[in-house]
Amino acid sequence: MKIACHTQNAAVSEQLKNVLTSAGFEVQLFSSEAALLRGVRRDEVDLILIDLAQEPDADNSTLSWLNMRSGDATPVMILSPLDNAELAALMLNAGADEFVRRPFAVVELVARVNALLRRNGTPHQRRSIEFAGYTLEHDSGRLFFLGQLIELTPREFSMAWLFFSSPGVYISRSTIGAVIWSTDSEVAGRTIEQHVYKLRKKLQVGDKRMVMIRTAYTQGYRLELCAPE
Repeated sequence: MKIACHTQNAAVSEQLKNVLTSAGFEVQLFSSEAALLRGVRRDEVDLILIDLAQEPDADNSTLSWLNMRSGDATPVMILSPLDNAELAALMLNAGADEFVRRPFAVVELVARVNALLRRNGTPHQRRSIEFAGYTLEHDSGRLFFLGQLIELTPREFSMAWLFFSSPGVYISRSTIGAVIWSTDSEVAGRTIEQHVYKLRKKLQVGDKRMVMIRTAYTQGYRLELCAPE
């Protein structure tokens, strides 16, 4: 499935590309609103994602395009760093289908994208992940490294799926707690540390250490490729 993205913030653009590509989507980035609107008229996409960094003027091209759009059922998601209920209402009333504030939790953004696609009749659900010799199978809940099964508990697999879905992206403790334990309590925080410790050990198969889970106190955890030895 293809997602067309426009943002003028290079860091946000790179983050969106990494997050959505890791979730199994094909991502096409556009550097300007005009290029985006030309691109989606020329090529069929499944979702349009636009980052709105400031409140639009009355003649804003995105706002005008939303208001004038007809006969196009492609869902539109607006991202914005502005915590402004009036702006969200303005964009939704103009024709946007979803409004998400950033910074966003990776898992929440992917879930909202999937929910929007489902509502539009084009469901997307990733069934497997392959990364650095590891294969995760969603339906069976199994993890393999070069064909060798790595035994994981259901929660360890859920945590592995979360990390492998977004390699290189920090996932906060509160997000992990909410997604896997449905809580962000201190008890869950201690439990997360224990599960990360066990998962780290299991991801090292024999003398092969292809990935690592890095901890940053203020940011959470992320999966990284290990440097060649």
